[in-house]
Amino acid sequence: MSNLADGDAPLAAPVLTTPEQWRDYLREYSEMCLRTAAPGELSDEQIQHRWAGHEPAAEQTVVAAEQRLAVRFPPTFRSFLATSDGWPNLAGWVDELHASADVAWFRDTPDGVGFIDLYGEPRNDDEDDSDMLSLFRRSLVIASGEDFWLLDPADAGPDGEWVAWDFTPKYGSLERFPSFAEIFHADRAVMEQEAADDTDR
Repeated sequence: MSNLADGDAPLAAPVLTTPEQWRDYLREYSEMCLRTAAPGELSDEQIQHRWAGHEPAAEQTVVAAEQRLAVRFPPTFRSFLATSDGWPNLAGWVDELHASADVAWFRDTPDGVGFIDLYGEPRNDDEDDSDMLSLFRRSLVIASGEDFWLLDPADAGPDGEWVAWDFTPKYGSLERFPSFAEIFHADRAVMEQEAADDTDR
């Protein structure tokens, strides 16, 4: 597919399969957010606790979301939610990582319906959108903004991880990552680079 591409994060994500591993990783991330945030961007509570995320999701909260969607979340996403139920500070054009209660099938969201309708329309060129349509219909949307993060249960590895996709509607492109941990780590790398660029100016 010409409009689907592999992500090229500068470094692979560290091992992030437990809440303890995520907690250490996100505390480092939070410190960077605290150093680089614009005035008013973070709440007093975030600054006081030096934590840019949310409270952990209780196990029953995660299970309720899984039962609602009739899936079991992949390991790195599940352990992330047990560390922070969503994440409000992301780079690029994704506004926030959803809390477990807000994770949904992309096809059941207004945005997903709109894109399925759009890419389902007949085209006058040789592009084939059938693979994108299939992905939109079967994937969970876990983060939204101008861009979207999707998790694909039909593309799971032997470790139980699902392939993650960064969908950029402006360009009609999808960038592939091996897991949730990899897409999140790539996003952190972007934020770190932006912070370094700002420091150099």
